Amino acid sequence: MPNQGGYSFWHNYLCDLLDVNAINGEINSARFYAIAALGFLCTGIFWLWFYLPRFFEVQSFNQKIMRLSGLLSLTIIFFLALGNHDKVVRIAGIFGVIAFITCVVELFKAQHKNLFLWGVLCLSVFLINYYIYETGSFIKSLPVIQKITFVLFISWFICLDVALYRKVRRPINKTA
Repeated sequence: MPNQGGYSFWHNYLCDLLDVNAINGEINSARFYAIAALGFLCTGIFWLWFYLPRFFEVQSFNQKIMRLSGLLSLTIIFFLALGNHDKVVRIAGIFGVIAFITCVVELFKAQHKNLFLWGVLCLSVFLINYYIYETGSFIKSLPVIQKITFVLFISWFICLDVALYRKVRRPINKTA
């Protein structure tokens, strides 16, 4: 919107913060901070996907796929800062969905019910988000839905981080 005074929670997407020019045509003064935040976010979640296979007692090939696809997704998503938004989102999204599905399967197999259900919820909301993005149905609601999706994912990642930390830091019980 050319007459918009600044970023609008209700009308702008998170990726709008990465653009050189704001929606109103002015130079985007938040771009540097958005790129830095994206870098920190991607780095943090990158390490989660790297270490997440340690969370599971039984190691599997599925976990290698989970790690690799998660790492590829986060590496690719950082390129949002360079442009080509749609291509980057689609390519990173493919790897991200693979990472999520394999993670949810592992959580189910390991009987981590709450993390499993939360992962299914995140994946479902993501797919709804993507459907709206591709079809244009309910497109005016997408900026808010995107932020809800983001909060759900970040919350799930934090819970996975905490669970992983507790597992890795758990003292080894030795019986004599």
